[in-house]
Amino acid sequence: MHPETVRINIILPKDLVESLNQIAGPRNRSRLISESIRETIRQRKKAELEKQLEEGYRASVNENITSAKEFEAVDLEGWDEY
Repeated sequence: MHPETVRINIILPKDLVESLNQIAGPRNRSRLISESIRETIRQRKKAELEKQLEEGYRASVNENITSAKEFEAVDLEGWDEY
């Protein structure tokens, strides 16, 4: 056992444990469970970051539109009118 590990007791459905044993074998269950939990945490953190970024972009859209309108006259200065 890795020196920085903690033993926990969990309860899982019997069919899930049977599938786990088929995939990992009874001696590698902890490794597969650890890898699965790490991946789930990684995915959830990524989804949360994407959600925060989207909220930030949505919050700044009005500010960007306002800034664009303020400089519209300067941006168009010197252009031929059609």
